[in-house]
Amino acid sequence: MSSIPQLRKRIDRLDQSLLGLLTERAKLVQGIGSLKMQNGQPIFVPGRERKLLKDLLAKNAGPLSNESIEGLFQEIIHACRNLQKQLAVAYFGPAASFSHSAALRCFGRDTQLQPARTIGEVFTEVDKGRADFGVVPIENSLGGGVFHTLDMFIDSPLNICAELELPIHHFLLSKTASSPEKVKVLYSHYQALTQCRTWVDDHMPHVRIQEAMSTSEAAEHASRQRGSAAIASQLAANEYGLKVLASRIEDSKQNSTRFLVIGTAEPEPTGKDKTSIMFSIKDRPGALFDMLVPFKNAKINLTKIESRPTRQKAWEYIFFVDFLGHRSEARVKKALAALQRHCVFLKILGSFPRGE
Repeated sequence: MSSIPQLRKRIDRLDQSLLGLLTERAKLVQGIGSLKMQNGQPIFVPGRERKLLKDLLAKNAGPLSNESIEGLFQEIIHACRNLQKQLAVAYFGPAASFSHSAALRCFGRDTQLQPARTIGEVFTEVDKGRADFGVVPIENSLGGGVFHTLDMFIDSPLNICAELELPIHHFLLSKTASSPEKVKVLYSHYQALTQCRTWVDDHMPHVRIQEAMSTSEAAEHASRQRGSAAIASQLAANEYGLKVLASRIEDSKQNSTRFLVIGTAEPEPTGKDKTSIMFSIKDRPGALFDMLVPFKNAKINLTKIESRPTRQKAWEYIFFVDFLGHRSEARVKKALAALQRHCVFLKILGSFPRGE
């Protein structure tokens, strides 16, 4: 049986081999980056990145978990992509918000991440070229659609380039308290508190609650005030130097938020795509039903339908629809052509790789 020093020597040799392979991979990526720049091709190719990860996970035989393998290779992918170009990405909310977490997961730490005060500001930064991409929330599994994001697409020329579903986990964080029972003041955004209400009532029935504008702001308050705590993300704990008193205190374990990556280009088809559209119709009996018939005839699966006021005339609406398929597919083209004949206007917001 090998001794610990012998095993460590083998590990050292493997680490050197890994470093050599990573260097070789990085050089190949740089070469691809040069060709992309010459041909005007996008640096961020979400479909390719997701397929790479999926193929690796399918071949993983352990002992490392799929989660560990995914995390390791995401870091490699992000670091190598950054060698082609350091992307600038605007995201909604302050640092340590869930949009920040989504941007990190999609683009990595080496990306130039830019917090934005509003969803509209994210769209503006990308539209004006001050950011290559933007990350905005579009819907929550418990709270429904994010209407401000939907409204921004009405006038924006930007496309949806990718989607990402992020599980939402809440943590009880504090700088000074040693346990939930020791917390005197709890800072929380109202939505986070609503999602953790049962846990808070059971474990902190006498705590005084102070509302914050965001989970990040709650964490910032907790980092300054003795005897206080915040409901916020794991990222906020790292950002503000807080310790975790309790993990995953959300009442529902099915809580997740879907985020969109917005930009100026449209990704190439991957075979597993989704398309988002918006349209308005003349108000008449059966109008919406007629709009959906072309999708039924083409056997296209609708995954989301949402309505918003036009803001031009009372009780007139714009409909947002997501469906499986790419705008370049023949059956999708046929359905969209049939739809366009019957609606006031139709706008394709983008075809993009389906989120896992």
